[in-house]
Amino acid sequence: MTEKPLALVVEDDVAQADIFRRAVELANYRAVVCETGTAAREFLAENTPRLVVLDLHVPGVSGSELLKLIRSQPHLRNTRVILATANPRMAEMLEEQSDLVLLKPVSFTQLRSLAERLHPAADQEA
Repeated sequence: MTEKPLALVVEDDVAQADIFRRAVELANYRAVVCETGTAAREFLAENTPRLVVLDLHVPGVSGSELLKLIRSQPHLRNTRVILATANPRMAEMLEEQSDLVLLKPVSFTQLRSLAERLHPAADQEA
């Protein structure tokens, strides 16, 4: 059996992070949660997630800086990014750099379905 692809959830609200984590796990990913941008930056330096669910407003390194980092690193070139934010203006500004943008509140079912669509196995079926 092949190992599930890695997903990183970057969200400082513990309850929201748990919802996001469970949604991506049900979409057949292994999920890791980072509650700060600093922790996420350190994680991304050592790991290559296939999916990142990224809140733009996290302590330490901002979500927009993390998005720039992801898009600039060769080892992260195949990483798909779902932005999750309550700020429609920021979402619009970063839309082209991300794979999907979700305005909060994000439903569990919506995130699970979108994560399933971005799953590497879905690429192989297409």
